[in-house]
Amino acid sequence: VVRMFCDIRYPDGTPFERDSRKILLNATKYAEKKGYTVKFGTEFEFYLFKLDENGDPTNIPFDNAGYMDVAPEDKGENVRRDICLTLLDMGILPECSHHEEGPGQNEIDFRYGDALPSADNAVNFISVVKTAALRNGLYANFSPKPLAGKSGNGMHINISVKNEAGEDCTLGFMAGILARVKELTAFLNPTEESYFRLGEQKAPKYVTWSRENRSQLIRIPAAKGEYKRMELRSPDPTANPYIAFALLIYAGIDGLESGLTPPTPVNVNLFAADEEFTDKLDKLPGSLTEAKEIAARSEWLASLPFDAAAMLK
Repeated sequence: VVRMFCDIRYPDGTPFERDSRKILLNATKYAEKKGYTVKFGTEFEFYLFKLDENGDPTNIPFDNAGYMDVAPEDKGENVRRDICLTLLDMGILPECSHHEEGPGQNEIDFRYGDALPSADNAVNFISVVKTAALRNGLYANFSPKPLAGKSGNGMHINISVKNEAGEDCTLGFMAGILARVKELTAFLNPTEESYFRLGEQKAPKYVTWSRENRSQLIRIPAAKGEYKRMELRSPDPTANPYIAFALLIYAGIDGLESGLTPPTPVNVNLFAADEEFTDKLDKLPGSLTEAKEIAARSEWLASLPFDAAAMLK
């Protein structure tokens, strides 16, 4: 079996303006021209559901295990192993896999890499997971909120940034993303269901950041050296990774070029904070309609070298 990635062109050879791989490639060239190297790594969450007697998907979880559980409660170990071995055969390096918070929910994380191959790997990953699940008599569901009242599926995006001197520029890059994230939300969370997830079970709701705090929109994990990075926790698997990475590059570079600095970190568990505190915080859009309206009004999005607004139609 062969998978092929390619550019999209018109019959006369002209590049197709909505080719999302080309859009990302142009964004990486823009970053390089400005003297920055941007690396991405994704963390995908997904549910494993049982099939019915006809082989059709159900909403019955494969197990009732919880976060970081192991066998026998965690029944997904062999499926995740099958997925990871298949990824390795395809030249994709998974770093870890484990059971997530929801019943039948799993997570597999990738090693970071350059933007374009990381986006290609994200597309490959979803296909591999669905195929491996079916081989094991299961259905893999990547939708943002498969089960009401249970954890939603996120596509956490880890980003590290360095300048030509090798200096870490992640905080300035993060400041740019925080400044533009509401304008980007329609691309990072592109379905109505996406907004059922935000604000529940470790999914962020507020435009905040902190270190080692999973209730924030962006957290700085406790990592050192080459693994130092920021983690954006709002995107979900319905996002186009090429468009998402491209927009994050442009937003982050804008922050660096404009000399932005991050706001004061919010070192509070926002899921346990009272409303008197959280009501003062800036919030992500509460619906797809609101997110699209914010994007449509964005002069910054309109200034980008591709028609971002057209991607929302």
